[in-house]
Amino acid sequence: MSKSEQTRAAIVAAATKLFRTGGYDATTMRAVAKEAGVSVGNAYYYFGSKEHLVLAFYDEIFAAHLEGCEGVLATEQAFVPRLTGVLEVWLDVAESSHEFAGKFFKHAAEPTSPLSVFSPESAPTREAAIALMRRVVDGSDLKVAPALRQELPLLLWLVQMGMVLFWVYDDSSGRTRTRQLVRQAVPILDKLLRATRIPGVRGIADDVVTLVRSLVSGPGR
Repeated sequence: MSKSEQTRAAIVAAATKLFRTGGYDATTMRAVAKEAGVSVGNAYYYFGSKEHLVLAFYDEIFAAHLEGCEGVLATEQAFVPRLTGVLEVWLDVAESSHEFAGKFFKHAAEPTSPLSVFSPESAPTREAAIALMRRVVDGSDLKVAPALRQELPLLLWLVQMGMVLFWVYDDSSGRTRTRQLVRQAVPILDKLLRATRIPGVRGIADDVVTLVRSLVSGPGR
């Protein structure tokens, strides 16, 4: 790792520590620089704002999630345990950041904020997460209508975002309620998706495809 990469990593680690201990609002770029042992100017050289530090935090969470998913993707082919495993790995990776996530959620929920998962700034991580869901689908035994299969990764990512929202407000120990939600909801989703191959239900699949495509081509896309 180059010196530049080491400095950048140190700044991200310092910001993550301060976000978790003091919260998003109380963390300043000056405090991050001090914690990382660099000048304030150097911190701003690598990250133009506090928001960019959070985006780097998103990247770290995703990288850890992706690494943790490799075992699930290599061993599970049945759709239910495959998707359940991927979602539960995210819960494992994100658990230590739960309190921090709750504190800055009000900023991330602002539609114009770069912290929004739908913002242009978060697009690289968002697209990588959707690509992970494509791996979930492509390596599984799930059979659905071809048009729906094409849009399914985005749909599954939206399902994951719904899980994350539930997780933010989940105050149960170890987020057991969120884990229960995943284990109960994924089998239901599996049944609904497989049912779309039934001739009488195929029209619903077309409606879902239309909906997902409208999300992709809607505002901000």
